Amino acid sequence: MEETHSLAVSLFSEILMAEQLAKSRLGKALPKGMELSHFSVLNHLARAGLERSPAQLAKSFHVTRGAMTNTLNKLEMAGYVHIRPDWDDARRKMVAISPAGRQARDAALASIVPVISEVVEELGGDRVRAALPILRELRAKLEDD
Repeated sequence: MEETHSLAVSLFSEILMAEQLAKSRLGKALPKGMELSHFSVLNHLARAGLERSPAQLAKSFHVTRGAMTNTLNKLEMAGYVHIRPDWDDARRKMVAISPAGRQARDAALASIVPVISEVVEELGGDRVRAALPILRELRAKLEDD
């Protein structure tokens, strides 16, 4: 039991430190004025290809609606997203990526891909491929809880 506790603390300590370091490195690589949260939302919208409500986005990113609204307001002010009323429910809004948002997302992706690719090269593709199923399973387990 003690070994399990120690292993769990070590695992989560490494994950949390890796997350902090990754966020810091990616944040420095992003174009001036873009935050990692902005890129994440733009990337999500670009990949989904569909409109999303702020509530759906908040749920996807495991953040509060208030935090997502703040991010979306900044993205809208920058011209990166379009926010419109939901025609079926006037209380809700729908968010779509704009052409400028797609360009900003593509520029951000171009700036971070070399950074993350370098890490993968240093670790080795086979080792990264071997780690991915474990990390996905861990994420799924944490989402279930």
